[in-house]
Amino acid sequence: MLARVRSLTLLGIEAIPLTVECDIARGLPGIHTVGLPDAAVRESADRVRVALRNSGFEIPPRRITISLAPADLKKEGAALDLPIALGILVAAGQAPGGRLPGLLVAGELGLDGSLQPVRGVLPAALLAKRLGLSEILVPAACAKEALAAAGPAVYGAKTVQEAVAVVRGESPPTVAVPADEEGLGSTCCGPDLSDVSGQAHARRALEVAAAGGHHLMMIGPPGCGKTMLARRLPGILPPLTRDDAIEVTCIYSAAGLCRDGGLVRRRPFRAPHHTISGVGLVGGGRGPRPGEITLAHHGVLFLDELPEFGRATLDVLRQPLEEGAVFITRENRTLRMPARVMLVGAMNPCNCGNLGRSDRPCACTPAQVAHYRSRVSGPLLDRFEIQAEVPPVPLRDLTTASPGEPSAAVAERVAAAIRRKNHDTGPAPSAAARQMLQRAIRGLGLSARAHDGILRVARTIAALEGADRIQAEHVAEAVQYRAIDRGRPT
Repeated sequence: MLARVRSLTLLGIEAIPLTVECDIARGLPGIHTVGLPDAAVRESADRVRVALRNSGFEIPPRRITISLAPADLKKEGAALDLPIALGILVAAGQAPGGRLPGLLVAGELGLDGSLQPVRGVLPAALLAKRLGLSEILVPAACAKEALAAAGPAVYGAKTVQEAVAVVRGESPPTVAVPADEEGLGSTCCGPDLSDVSGQAHARRALEVAAAGGHHLMMIGPPGCGKTMLARRLPGILPPLTRDDAIEVTCIYSAAGLCRDGGLVRRRPFRAPHHTISGVGLVGGGRGPRPGEITLAHHGVLFLDELPEFGRATLDVLRQPLEEGAVFITRENRTLRMPARVMLVGAMNPCNCGNLGRSDRPCACTPAQVAHYRSRVSGPLLDRFEIQAEVPPVPLRDLTTASPGEPSAAVAERVAAAIRRKNHDTGPAPSAAARQMLQRAIRGLGLSARAHDGILRVARTIAALEGADRIQAEHVAEAVQYRAIDRGRPT
């Protein structure tokens, strides 16, 4: 008897539909899997055999052939355990197959018959919705994640017996918990800007970057608060919309990072160590996985001690930053992984970190300073539209300064500026603003990209102030955020 079960495999962050076919015929007893299975899928035969036996089911002593279609696509992971188990039971006549055509199944089996969580449940639920399937069966621990798709009926099972009860029509679907959108419209709770003492210029740069989605570079000596400021950036960004939250959750689900189920409600903040490889940063590998830039989608990618990263590693960011996506070609497929991020970098002014300080002399020669800065390529530095100086905070400000403005107040201004930018076609620069921009470009020898970047930052500043035109003072402030281009890193 032949049985067919609808399932999926993950390719990057995308759920690819599969059909698990099971045939039981005369021959030497055993389970044989074909269709380019990886090691985890090949080993599922042993897990399925033991799990079914320990759950009270009988496996016929015959030749069982499992075919994973399409045959030319490599299958990975343990999510095919449950589809294979159900296929065997239906083919053996121990479970009905009437519901299988409209049911998408995914789940890993423990040897005791329990169902373990798997990666990619939300992409699977969205796939079922696109295919017009009416039901999806997943481990109970992943049911809340699948419900976020708001599509097919979700069945969460804890054991193989419960999964068979679903196939028999004896189990009701999982009930959606209300308020899955709860928290999507609230401000992200996390580190608050009120913790930052002083640094008025850097705080303003952070606000402008958040309002315009500009990439931000902070240059200052060690211990001046660059990392502290960067970690507070997500708290002043607008909350995720539902569509954005679903997109981010799909990424985290495919990466196996959805810990508590449901939607990811906070904007991501990723801060990889400088020893990371290019593949770790942008994604890829043998079984393509999302990199840090994709995990930071709709959020912040923070690269601390930027010159310590490998130059070749950093340069792989250039195309994804321009296109907002990473494209990975594997055999006859090209994978697209979204990567719309705010890139935030932090670096010292020199090797010793004291260049420009009045209280500590710099021990670096001009050649050493130039070599330190050359670790980051010019084309990448050019993509930081805001390059802000972060000087050390005087001791008196640390001990006597009152708490800074909280993140909630800054977030309101940022949200208002974004609304203005979305409703306007873009305020035109005044004649004085154009003249100032031209003088800055000629005087600093900036590129065409830097010209457009200054204009974009000036437009953001105008939106923050509610101005209907870009004035000369807006351009002047935007030019002040080109610390590296002006040759004064501190």
